[in-house]
Amino acid sequence: MAFFVECILSLLIISISSYVFQLLAHRRRRLPPGPRPLPFIGNLLDVASELPHRSLARLAGRHGPLMTVRLGTLVTIVASSPSTAREVLQTHNSSLTGRSPPDAWLALGHAANSVFVLPPGRRWRALRRIGTEHLLSARQLDGNRLRPLLRDAVLDLVRRVSDMAAAGPVEVGRAAFAAMMDLQWRAMFSAGLDDAASLALHDAAREAVALSLKPNVSDFFPALAAADLQGVRRRFARRVAKVYQLIDGQIERRMRVRREAGGGSSGEKDMLDVMLDMSEQGKDDGVVTVNRDMMRTFLTDIFLATIDTVSSTIEWAMAELLQHPDTMSKLQEELRRVLGSKAHVEQSDLDRLPYLQAVVRETLRLHPVVPLVPNEAEETVEIQGHAVPKGCTVLVNLWAVHHDARAWPEPDRFMPERFLLRLEETGFLGTTEFEFIPFSAGRRVCLGLPLATRTVHAMLGSLLHRFEWALPREVKENGVDMSESLGLTMIMATPLQAIANSA
Repeated sequence: MAFFVECILSLLIISISSYVFQLLAHRRRRLPPGPRPLPFIGNLLDVASELPHRSLARLAGRHGPLMTVRLGTLVTIVASSPSTAREVLQTHNSSLTGRSPPDAWLALGHAANSVFVLPPGRRWRALRRIGTEHLLSARQLDGNRLRPLLRDAVLDLVRRVSDMAAAGPVEVGRAAFAAMMDLQWRAMFSAGLDDAASLALHDAAREAVALSLKPNVSDFFPALAAADLQGVRRRFARRVAKVYQLIDGQIERRMRVRREAGGGSSGEKDMLDVMLDMSEQGKDDGVVTVNRDMMRTFLTDIFLATIDTVSSTIEWAMAELLQHPDTMSKLQEELRRVLGSKAHVEQSDLDRLPYLQAVVRETLRLHPVVPLVPNEAEETVEIQGHAVPKGCTVLVNLWAVHHDARAWPEPDRFMPERFLLRLEETGFLGTTEFEFIPFSAGRRVCLGLPLATRTVHAMLGSLLHRFEWALPREVKENGVDMSESLGLTMIMATPLQAIANSA
C-alpha cells in the first residue's frame, strides 16, 4: 500500500513539475498568448466543447488573432484574422509549409505519397505539377477532352435529381457527390463506373472522407498512436483499401491494353496515361520516380478531395438559398434572363452571371470547404512580435477569417450582395487583404481550385435553372439543420433534402 501511495505521489509531482515547466517555457520562448493549458491534456477541453474551428475562433476572441494552444502534447499556433493569415500564407510561407500527416493517413502507407501531407520537396513538387498540368489546370479543363466531360457531369446531375424527385425529396449532396464521382473517374481513367462499382466506391469514398480528419487521440498524443485507441486508422484503412482496389483494377486494365498495343497510349492522354508514361520512362524530368504506390495514392487523393469539395459546397449553397427565397428568386431570374431556353450553365456564361458568382463566394465565405488549414513550422519565425517555434503546428482558421466582423459586416448573415461590387478583387486565389481565402493561399493553395470553381457554378446554376425548389413541410416547420460535421471537408451533419419540380 505504501509503495502504491508513493507511486501516485511521484506521478503527481512529475505532472505538476512538467506543467510548471511548460508555463515557464511558454513565457521564455515569447509564444503568442493563449488559454492556460491543463497538465497532460493541454487545452483539449477548451477545443472539444464544439467544432474546433468554432471553439478556436471563440478562444481567439479572448486571447487575440494569433494565439497558442496546446492540444495534448502538441504546441499549436492559431492564426484567426486576415492579417495573421497573410503572415502565415504569404510573408513567412516558405518557412511554414511543412505538414504532419494525421495518424489515420499512415494506414496502408498512404501518407508516404500523399500530395496533401508530403513536405515541400522534389516529390511534392512533381505531384503538384502532374495534377496541374494534366488534369486540374484551366487549360486542361477548357480543352477538347475535359470540357465535354464537365458538360456531361452537369447533365448527369440534372438527370439524377429528376429521377430522385420522382420518388420524393432529393438528397442534394448525395446527388452532387455521385455526379462528381463519375466525372472524376472519367477524367482520370476515360471510363465510366458500372452500378456495382459505383455503389461500392460511393460508400467507401464518403466514409474515407468522413474519417480523414476525424479528431483522434493518436494525433494529440503520438506516444499512444501505435495502439490506435479509437480505431480511426483501422477504419480508414478499410475504406481506402476499397478505393485502392478499384483504382488498381483500372491500372491493370490500362497496362494490359498498352502491352497489347505494343507500347504507350495513342491519341489524347488521360491522367492515368500520363502517370504510366512517367513510370515506364523511370523518371519525371529525371528527378522523381513514379511508381505504383505513388500513382495509387495520388489518384486517390485527387479523387476524394475534388468530389467532396464540390458536393459539399453545392449542398451548403442550396441550404442557404432555400432559407432565403428572395435571394433564390433573384438568382433564378438572372439565370432565366441570361440562359433563356439553354439547358445548363457553362463556363462561357459566367461573366454574364454575376449574382451566381456572388452566391458561390458568399457560400464559401460562410462555409469554407476546409475551415482549418494545418501547416508545420520548418524553422522559427517571428509574427507580430511573437515567436512561432520550429516544429510547432500552425493552424490558419479560415472560418474565423471569413467571419471577422472588421472585414465582413454582419458576418453570420448570408448576403451575396456584399460581393457584387467586388467580384474581381475577391477572386478564389485570395484577396490582397486575405479576408477571403476559401481555397487557402501560398505554396499549398488547393490543387483542385479550377475544377471546383467551374463545376460548382455550372452545377448549382443548372439545378436552379432546371428546377423549382422547396423545403419539405416538416423541414420548413422545424428549420433546416445547419449543423456541421468535419472530415476531409466541412459538410452538413444532417444531409439536406429538398423538393424539386421541373421549372
